[in-house]
Amino acid sequence: MSEEDDYGLSPTKEIVEIDAPAVDYRPRIPKSYRPKIAMIGTGGISEFHLKAYRKCGYEVVAFASRTRSKAEAKRDEFYPGAEVYDDHRAILERDDIEVLDITPHPADRLPIVKEALEAGKHVLSQKPFVLDLAEGEKLVGLAEEKGVRLAVNQNGRWAPHFSYLRNAVAGGVIGRVTSLDFNLQWDQTWIKGTSEFESIHHLILFDFAVHWFDITSQIMAGQEPTRVLASAVHYDEQVYRPPALAAAIVEYPGAQVRLSFNAHATLGEEDVTTVVGTKGTLRTRGPGLNEQPEMEVYLEEGQCTVPLESCWFDAGFEGTMGELLCAIEEDREPNNSAKSNLKSLELCFAALASADIGQPVEVGSVRTVSTGPS
Repeated sequence: MSEEDDYGLSPTKEIVEIDAPAVDYRPRIPKSYRPKIAMIGTGGISEFHLKAYRKCGYEVVAFASRTRSKAEAKRDEFYPGAEVYDDHRAILERDDIEVLDITPHPADRLPIVKEALEAGKHVLSQKPFVLDLAEGEKLVGLAEEKGVRLAVNQNGRWAPHFSYLRNAVAGGVIGRVTSLDFNLQWDQTWIKGTSEFESIHHLILFDFAVHWFDITSQIMAGQEPTRVLASAVHYDEQVYRPPALAAAIVEYPGAQVRLSFNAHATLGEEDVTTVVGTKGTLRTRGPGLNEQPEMEVYLEEGQCTVPLESCWFDAGFEGTMGELLCAIEEDREPNNSAKSNLKSLELCFAALASADIGQPVEVGSVRTVSTGPS
């Protein structure tokens, strides 16, 4: 027996370079449907929405905000011909506006989304969609009753690396997924002293990782999760109040998803995602979520590296609105439908509850977002 065999090492295999598999991961735009769009809420994130809409040639004709000066600034920068309203209800009364992008925080957003659906408007809601699954289910039912589309701005679905992964898995490139690993170390110390972020009970597992629970639900589509075990840890040397360290394990019959986060890595940031299937492995890595330059593909017949085009903060916001418009044009549910997003929130809410009690939590058993141990 050779020394390699003694240590359980496999003989070195010859590397065979193969052509990249056909995976369509870029955002779509509708063929001809170009409705008039209005934006309600013009906070910081709205800038990325508007950059994407202008690039794609979408027409934003109205803005509404509690702070009129913010709405006017966004209007002047991106769509100078648009109207600005102090009250969003004036937008709902306009018959020429078909699609609304609604961006306020969940508590303020929920009644606006309800009013918009009742007015017969298609809606793109900011994430997280709701803080109570029952409220989300009511909105989904209302949209179906009114015959309109309700989508959620889970823009991570169109981040190039995540979009490639979910489309490759859906296309059967690596067979059935048996494990999915997210491993991130990044510097979020900029939130020090910001009451908006430092007051969030589970800053990492909720405000940040909601994207990763959403991507989990996409990549693992067709496999039903059973339970989640999660942990959040604060340490003395960190400079902000919420726990900077967080992790979660999502269990499936015959599969496992593992999420690991360190949001206080001031040096050596890295973001690595690995998906292992029964027929191959996909891996992407970079210094951050917006810098994932290529996809590593390992299949039975060989391997290759696929350069990835664009970045999260461009493609992500192009994708969410583009998918909603394509769905309206094609008379179907959008990939980022509110109904599909409820599955993502089930994972997230279970993780928050698990981190609070230190025990595994059954997926679907927790219906509201955790605000802390009871």
